[in-house]
Amino acid sequence: MLTAIEVTARIDDQVLLPPASLEVAEGECVAITGPNGSGKTTLLRIITGRLAPTEGEALLDGEPVDERSAATRASIAALLGVPAMYPDLTIGDHLELVHATWQLEAADVDADLDRFSIAALRDRFVHELSSGQQQLFSLALTFARPARLIVLDEPEQRLDAHRTGLLAEAVEAAVAEGQAVVMACHDHGLVERAAQRRVEL
Repeated sequence: MLTAIEVTARIDDQVLLPPASLEVAEGECVAITGPNGSGKTTLLRIITGRLAPTEGEALLDGEPVDERSAATRASIAALLGVPAMYPDLTIGDHLELVHATWQLEAADVDADLDRFSIAALRDRFVHELSSGQQQLFSLALTFARPARLIVLDEPEQRLDAHRTGLLAEAVEAAVAEGQAVVMACHDHGLVERAAQRRVEL
């Protein structure tokens, strides 16, 4: 499905990512681990097509990954940083917008929110959420849209143990449905529970 072959990233003389390779199949979760500054986020940006590698190549079904490609955008849902949010929309409105964008006629906003135990917050605005609730909402947005590959950058940030458990359940459910998940992660418990393989940078 997704293959990254000896990809690197450099800006002038600064190495952002030394040569790294990755292979991900449908129905598995791969965790990217390593210390801060090892290039985890850069690797995720490359495999989602948001950054062209200096060397090497990232391929989706044998074709170069490119965020400008409709095939790439349709296949990959990514949470890299804070997603675009609108101050005048409730979190329920945001999910309805996602459903409309992807033409998900049978989609259930409450189910998307309940996956992360925030259905009771449906009518709140983003600025009314705590930092942990905002992270859960970001995850709900990411998991709500159709995708063959879900890419998550430190999804456990700002989550307590219970909420990290909800994240693990969501990853496990996605994998069980045949989706692939790649996540850069510092939480060893989450890696042990949800990932089938680990790639150390």
